[in-house]
Amino acid sequence: MKHFFFTLLFLILTAISVLAQRPQRYTISGYMKDSLSTESLISATVYNKANWAGTSTNQYGFYSLTLPMSDVELIYSYVGYNTQTRSFHLRRDTIININLEGVMPLQEVVITADKTSRIQESTQMSAMNVPIAQIKSLPAFLGEVDVFKVLQLMPGIQSGVEGSSGLYVRGGGPDQNLILLDGVPVYNISHLFGFFSVFNADAINNVEVIKGGFPARYGGRASSVIDINLKEGNMQKFHGDASIGIVTTKVTLEGPVIKDKTSFIVSGRRTHLEMLNALWYFLNYTPKEERKDNLAGYYFYDLTAKINHRFSEKDRIYLSAYMGDDVFHNKEKTERRDRANNVLVIDKYDNGIKWGNLTAAFRWNHIFTNKLFGNTTFTYSRFRYNNWNRREKTITTIISTGNPKDTQHSFFETQLMSGIHDWSGKIAFDYVPSPNHYVRFGVNTIYHTFTPETAVVQDPDEKREFGKEKLYTWEYSAYMEDDIKLTTLLKANIGLHWSAFNGDGSKFYNFLQPRVSARYLITPQLSAKVSYSRMAQYIHLLSNSYTGMPVDLWVPSTNQVRPQTSDQVAVGLAHEYREEYEITLEGYYKTMNNVLEYKSGTNFLNIGENWEQKILQGKGRSYGAEVFAQKKTGTFTGWVGYTLSWTDRQFERLNNGKRFSYKYDRRHDISIVLMRHFGKNKKHEMSAVWVFGSGNCVTVPIGIYPEEDGRHYLNLQDVPSSTFRFARSYYEYSEKNGYRMKPYHRLDLSVTFVQEKKRGEQRWTFGLYNAYNRKNPFYLDTEQEWSGSWEAETFVDRVNFKFVQYSLFSIIPSISYSFKF
Repeated sequence: MKHFFFTLLFLILTAISVLAQRPQRYTISGYMKDSLSTESLISATVYNKANWAGTSTNQYGFYSLTLPMSDVELIYSYVGYNTQTRSFHLRRDTIININLEGVMPLQEVVITADKTSRIQESTQMSAMNVPIAQIKSLPAFLGEVDVFKVLQLMPGIQSGVEGSSGLYVRGGGPDQNLILLDGVPVYNISHLFGFFSVFNADAINNVEVIKGGFPARYGGRASSVIDINLKEGNMQKFHGDASIGIVTTKVTLEGPVIKDKTSFIVSGRRTHLEMLNALWYFLNYTPKEERKDNLAGYYFYDLTAKINHRFSEKDRIYLSAYMGDDVFHNKEKTERRDRANNVLVIDKYDNGIKWGNLTAAFRWNHIFTNKLFGNTTFTYSRFRYNNWNRREKTITTIISTGNPKDTQHSFFETQLMSGIHDWSGKIAFDYVPSPNHYVRFGVNTIYHTFTPETAVVQDPDEKREFGKEKLYTWEYSAYMEDDIKLTTLLKANIGLHWSAFNGDGSKFYNFLQPRVSARYLITPQLSAKVSYSRMAQYIHLLSNSYTGMPVDLWVPSTNQVRPQTSDQVAVGLAHEYREEYEITLEGYYKTMNNVLEYKSGTNFLNIGENWEQKILQGKGRSYGAEVFAQKKTGTFTGWVGYTLSWTDRQFERLNNGKRFSYKYDRRHDISIVLMRHFGKNKKHEMSAVWVFGSGNCVTVPIGIYPEEDGRHYLNLQDVPSSTFRFARSYYEYSEKNGYRMKPYHRLDLSVTFVQEKKRGEQRWTFGLYNAYNRKNPFYLDTEQEWSGSWEAETFVDRVNFKFVQYSLFSIIPSISYSFKF
C-alpha cells in the first residue's frame, strides 16, 4: 500500500511537471459578418497560418480557436469575400469580430459542396450549400425564383412531376425530408399545387442540404435535411427590394431599429393573377332577368419577418416568423325573379380549398465562455388544410309596393379538415476546446397535435362532426458529436443521436442512431471520405398524389404504424484543382424500413375508414453513384451533375410481395448549368440550364377480361367490341410501376440586365422555360380506336387500345423587374 501511494504521487507530480512545461494556451473568439449587410457568415473559415490550425463559424457566425501563446497570423476567409489577415502576439484570451467585404460582382463559387475553401479537408460529405445570390441568376419557372428548383439540379436530388418543387433525395419520399426554416420544421412546402415552394428567396441568407453522412445534431427524418436560415436585417442602413413578375409581386424591407444593436427584415409576396380575373368579371357584367354571377380564383401569399437584438457581446436574441396560405375558391350567385308569383330566389354557392403554414421561433444566443456557445430555442409550427362547400338559398316574396313580405332562408355546409401543429423547445451547445475538437451537444422536445381527418356537416338544425379525433404525442431527442482531428491526414466526425416517441395510440418507441463520417487526405488536393448514419422518423405523410396536393395527411406512429428507419453508407473522393475547379464522386447504399404506401384502390378522402386501415408498411432501398464537377471562379462559371441510381420498394401485400421500382426510380439524371457575366462592369448575367432524366415508372393495363365471353385478351389489340361494349370488363395490369415513360429533358434560358440608378439598382430579367418546346410526359392514359371488318358475311366491330401521353408545359417566356434601394 505504501509503495502504491508513492507511485501514484510520483505519477501526479510528473503529469503536473509535463503540463507546466507546455506553452500556455489562449482562445480567440468572435463573430464574422458581412461588412455591408451585417448578415452572419455561416461556415466561414479562420485558421492560423503559422501551424494551419483552424475552425469555422457556426450558423450564427460565431467562431472559437484555441492556440498556444506565440505569434499568430490569422486568415479570415469566406466564399465571395475578400480575405482578411490579423497578425499579433497571442498572450491572453482575445475577442476579434470580423466584417468581411464582398469581392467585385460574382467572381466566386456558384454552388459549392461546402462553404469552406477546400472541400477535400472537410469531414462532411453528401452536403451542399446554396448561395442565394447565384440562385437568383439562374433561369426561373415563370420568372419566379425558387430555391427548391435549384436544389433539384444537384446530384442525388430529383423532382417529382414537371414543374413541381418536391424533393426526392436518394430514393426517399417527400415526407422523409427535414425542412427547417430558422430551426422550425415546415410541413408543407408547396404553393400553387406544388409548382412553387413556400420560401421567398429574398428573405433567405443561407441554404444547406444534407443527403447523407448526417451530423448527430439532426434527426427526425429518414432521407435528408434542408436547413434554411433567414436574413437578420441590416444593422447599419435601411434598404429595400421590390419586384414584379408574371405570377407575383414581392417587397422586402430591412434596416436598423437601433443602429448596431437591433435590426429587422420584413419580406412579403403575393400573386396578382386573381386581380386580373376579378377585373374580367367586372367588365363582362350585364344585368338580366335571370342573372348568374360566377367568380373563381386562386391566390397565394407569404410573409416573413425577423428581428434581432444584441444586448452585449455575449447575448443576442432573435424572433422570426413565417405565415403563408394558398386559397382556391369558386363563388357563384344566381338570382331568378318569378314575376308571376312575385318571388325572388337567390342561390349562393361557395366552395374552395385553403391550406398554409405558420411558424415562429424565439432564440437566445449566449457565449458562456470563449470556448462554449449556447443557443436556446422555442418554436411553433402549424400546417392546416380546409376544403369547404356551402350552399345558401333565400326565397323572398315581394308585395305590390316592391317591399319584401316574407323571406325563407336555408343553408347547408360541409368542411373537410386536417393538419398538424407543434410546440418545441431545444437547448444546443457548441464547445471548441482546441483546434483538434469541435464538440456539439444538446436536447430537444416536441409536442405534436395531429388532426388526421375531420369532417363537419352543418345545416340550420344541427352541426355534426365525423372522423378521427385529434392525436397528441411527444417526441424527445438528445445528441453529442465531435469533429475530431486524429492525425494530420485523418479527421472524423463521430456522434450519437438518441430519440424517443410516445403518445395517443402509440407505444414508447426509441432508437439509438450512430453517425460517423471521416476523411483521409491522400494528397493536399485529394481526399477519400466515408460515412455511415442511421435515422429514425416517427411521423408520416399519407399521399396518393404526386403534385404536392394539400390533401396529403400527416399522421403519427401508433401501435399499428411503426416508425420509419434508414441506414446509409456512402464513400467518395473530393478533389480541388488549381483552386478553380472542384469535383466530387460519391457512391451510396441506403435501406429503409417501414415506409408507407396506400393499399390498392384506397380512397384517402373516405373519412369513414380509419387511416391506419388504409396503408401498408414495407421496405425500400436505393443505391447509386453521383458526380458533381464545377468551375468556381471567373466570369464564366457553372457545374455538371450526374446521378446513376436504382430505387425500389417491397410490400407483402403489393405486387405479389415482389420488389418493384419506385415511381421516381430514375436510372440517369443529368443537369448542366452555365453562367456568364458580361458588360462593362460584368454586372449583366446570362445563364442556361439543361436537364435530362429517365422517365418515371407507372403501372399500365396490359390485358382485358370482357365479362361476356370470359376470354383473356393479352395485348389489347383487335379486341371484338361486342364482347365488352354492353358488359363489364376487367383490366389486367402490369407489375406495379412496370412501365417507364419517355425520358424528360428541357432547356431553360435567362438573361438579366443590371443598371445603376441614382437611388439604387434596377434589374430586368427575361427568361425562356423549355426553350426548344419539348413535349415531356406528365401522365399516360389509354384511348380506344374503333374499326370494323366483314368476317364470314358478318360485320365485326373491333377496338385497339393505345397509350396517349399528356404534357403539361410547352415553351413559356417570362419577364420580371426588380429595384433595390
